[in-house]
Amino acid sequence: MSRLLFCIALFASVLLYAADTSGKTPAKAPKSAFDKPTFEAYLRHLKVWKPEIKVEISDPKPSDMPGFQEVDVHASYEDASADLLFYVSKDGKKFVEGTVYDINENPFKPELDKLKTDLQPSFGTPGATVVMVEFSDFECPVCKEEAKTIRDNLLKDYPKEVRFYFETFPLEQLHPWSKAAAIAGRCVFRQNASAFWDYHDWIFANQEEIKPDNLKDKVLEFAKGKGIDALQLSRCMDNKETEDEVNKSQALGRSLNVSATPTLFVNGRRLVGRVDWATLRAVIDEELGYQKIHHNAGEDCGCEVKLPAPKLN
Repeated sequence: MSRLLFCIALFASVLLYAADTSGKTPAKAPKSAFDKPTFEAYLRHLKVWKPEIKVEISDPKPSDMPGFQEVDVHASYEDASADLLFYVSKDGKKFVEGTVYDINENPFKPELDKLKTDLQPSFGTPGATVVMVEFSDFECPVCKEEAKTIRDNLLKDYPKEVRFYFETFPLEQLHPWSKAAAIAGRCVFRQNASAFWDYHDWIFANQEEIKPDNLKDKVLEFAKGKGIDALQLSRCMDNKETEDEVNKSQALGRSLNVSATPTLFVNGRRLVGRVDWATLRAVIDEELGYQKIHHNAGEDCGCEVKLPAPKLN
């Protein structure tokens, strides 16, 4: 029996030796040509990015485009930044910049999936066909103009069709009192949700008079007769009790690649900067017509991800 086992072991050794000395090397998976330094150098030439611009490139990750992987690029310089999405072939030799659309889905589904608006200041009709979400900065002059356009026209022209949500996105590097104003606004909202819109209109109207050192006094003066406890409001501002809520809005904006204010999403469609009422009305009308057939956005869409109305309003 032991002689038989020895012969079997010897035969197996001969087979292994033959495999090792056959001259054939085991097949290796082809090495990807994608190389971050090479990719960065190509992008810098393509985009005319100077050396002072910092470029961060993510590792490739799976994508919905067959044969391609997603690569995120974050470029920044001082207070400015940009986030770009590229699709890189698996051999690393080709890449595409842009967005891949699925014709069976809403073209703005990635944005709709991220836009969570619970417990945010809002006005308009709950369950509306069109949902608008604005990321704004109380110290931003262009935001002031856009706020007036929306407040003067939206409910007048669309009394039932639109729900509007406000997200604070203070650009602290550019606007020294913007975050403090956002925190104060959330303090007002916490006490009296409906008074927030008085605060919103008031602070934009008085934007030029407000400074970092007089903001608190002016907010407390505004709050008189608004059904707001002044002591509680003062404590809330001093202790920055609502800062986490502001940070949450900022984080949401960054996840959507918001880098400027105002940035407005109309059923997920991104509009950046000053948008006149004629243009905004055309976008809303287009969306109202589109949703009559597709029913894949808005609060009453019946789709997988909804934009819920805030419980405090």
